[in-house]
Amino acid sequence: MAQFQAFATGVEVNGQTVLAVVAGMSAFKQTAEEILDKHGIKSPTPAGWYPQQAWLDAFRDIAKSIGPKTLNQIGRSIPQNAKFPPGIDNVEKALSSLDAAYHMNHRGGQIGNYGFRKTGEKSAVMECRNPYPCDFDSGLIEAVVRRFAPAGTMPKVQHEPGKPCRAKQGDSCTYLVSW
Repeated sequence: MAQFQAFATGVEVNGQTVLAVVAGMSAFKQTAEEILDKHGIKSPTPAGWYPQQAWLDAFRDIAKSIGPKTLNQIGRSIPQNAKFPPGIDNVEKALSSLDAAYHMNHRGGQIGNYGFRKTGEKSAVMECRNPYPCDFDSGLIEAVVRRFAPAGTMPKVQHEPGKPCRAKQGDSCTYLVSW
């Protein structure tokens, strides 16, 4: 399954997530709202639920009209506004909580997942098996590390060489993460 293609019909994303992404587009907020409207997501509300495929179609349009770096910026904006459960106070806990947060914000069928595996004192592997663009996920992971790592830490997130990539029609993207 490649990026921008929902794993199942009937999957929905909650409005709070939609609004967080719109807010993350700052200067392009009006463009984002117009793109969402074009795909049937009109005036989203925090309590609303919206078709994931329409949401993914909007992501595709954002990438085409504004550029893929915007998807990375959107991913980086999510952890700035996201609430994490009590006790999430380091990088390992935060990265391992991404899957639970992802499932809390989607419903209605197979949505995929975020897999975390610690590989060293300050390193991990994240496997993202979901329909979101890889630029979005790399930004999301980088921002989570920045938020929970000690001050002055420079996170590094890169595709693991030789692994599939959703941008190249793969089922997942695997990232090497260090901090």
